[in-house]
Amino acid sequence: MKTITVAELKALMDEGKDFQLIDVREPAEYESANLGGELIPLQTIPQNVEKISKEKQVVMQCRSGQRSANAIMFLEQFGFENLYNLEGGIIAWAQEIDDSIVVQ
Repeated sequence: MKTITVAELKALMDEGKDFQLIDVREPAEYESANLGGELIPLQTIPQNVEKISKEKQVVMQCRSGQRSANAIMFLEQFGFENLYNLEGGIIAWAQEIDDSIVVQ
């Protein structure tokens, strides 16, 4: 599984790169703190496969990296080869990039 660090993600954002960020947490978690990604909760991934790009880089993120890893493993059966798991999830982002984010 390909991964991306929070520093690498921040660089993508700062450089204005064209990528898709998908947050697979629950709506309440997303409302509490998010990185601006598209919310597609893990359990709804099967119904939303068509919303995920196969052309550009897709970064999947959750709280710690486990749910997003599960989403990637599921999506790989549909031929996705452009998925990256955010190492440490939003917890790592809060620790390393933006300490104003409070993760519940």
